[in-house]
Amino acid sequence: MECELPSVNSNKQEIKEIFKNIKTIAVLGLSPDETKDSHRVAKYLQAAGYKIVPIYPKGETILGEKVYASLAEVPFAVDMVNIFRKSDALYAITDACIVKGDVKVFWAQKGIVNNVAAKKAEDAGMKVVQNMCSMVEHRSL
Repeated sequence: MECELPSVNSNKQEIKEIFKNIKTIAVLGLSPDETKDSHRVAKYLQAAGYKIVPIYPKGETILGEKVYASLAEVPFAVDMVNIFRKSDALYAITDACIVKGDVKVFWAQKGIVNNVAAKKAEDAGMKVVQNMCSMVEHRSL
């Protein structure tokens, strides 16, 4: 499967600023399965000092944090949404971020690109990163 090339994307300097300025990361699609990429990436970011907010349809805790079934259920501000979902899901995720109103960064993981949803997120004032692994990018800084 080929994904489209990102036409909306942050550069390395913006990514550096993102990691410097955020504190809370909602991980959409955070699996409780330790072998899954979403779990490994979230665990790494948590160890790096970020507060992780698991968004997953079932379960009570992942990585010691309360699980929420949707972004709308999170009762506090979220700086970044880190997305481990299919590209088509980004339309609804963008809308959820806009409704939440406090999301500063819309990050679609490696292999996930949706330029229409990304443009909408950018137009709403969010920094956008697509088709990049947040763990790999953080480590490179």
